[in-house]
Amino acid sequence: MHALMDVYLLAGRSLRKSIHTPQFILVEVLIQPVIFVMLFAFVFGGAIHIPGVSYIDFLLPGVLVQTATFGGLNTALALTEDLRNGLMDRFWSLPMSRFAVVTGRIVADTVFSAAGVVVMVAVGYLIGFRFHGSPMEAAAAMGLAILTAFAFAWLSAVLGIAFRTPEAVQGIGFVVLFPLVFASSTFVPVGTMPAWLQVVSSHSPITAVADAVRTLALGRSIGDSALIALVWLIGITVVSSIGSAALYRRMAR
Repeated sequence: MHALMDVYLLAGRSLRKSIHTPQFILVEVLIQPVIFVMLFAFVFGGAIHIPGVSYIDFLLPGVLVQTATFGGLNTALALTEDLRNGLMDRFWSLPMSRFAVVTGRIVADTVFSAAGVVVMVAVGYLIGFRFHGSPMEAAAAMGLAILTAFAFAWLSAVLGIAFRTPEAVQGIGFVVLFPLVFASSTFVPVGTMPAWLQVVSSHSPITAVADAVRTLALGRSIGDSALIALVWLIGITVVSSIGSAALYRRMAR
């Protein structure tokens, strides 16, 4: 219970800090999601045709996953900032759960990612996107996108603790996440890719999650796609949390 209270307090601290930074709210929660939806919808929409579905209905679930994935880097950057300004040293000297610092940050960033998902869906509705399934399926699609943000925040926490500087985190994060996102079914069907890339993309966690979110949004038979996506996200979360815990303990010594 003490550890959970520490997570709650530190998550609240991170939320208050971000809320009192208007440029963060403006860019990360409002402007960036709108730009992603509008840019990809209008740039790719006239050139890509998906049989049986409008491109915006195909695209938006992928953009939700893409934004959630890249949004995890905020966690890494925030941790490196706390390391650089000495705040982490103060936390280590307090009688508190040490790992609550990382967990609290991730919880706060997931809240902002959830707000970004809502904004993107609202913008999507303005330009023609529609959920074709039940309200329960729509909620599940959005929930899966938010869970993606949570999982990749843990992965980014590993990068932040391991590399410790914003410059290194941004460089490594870009190298890791950019190919993972764009070599997937986020923007185009896997079947349109070269044969060798289809092999890579069809086994990508981003493809698994994007396909599951898309299937729920379109109201189609979900099959085992949601289970595959959940296995990927839970696996990423578990492995990354164990790795970040080990790195954090080593750093705190």
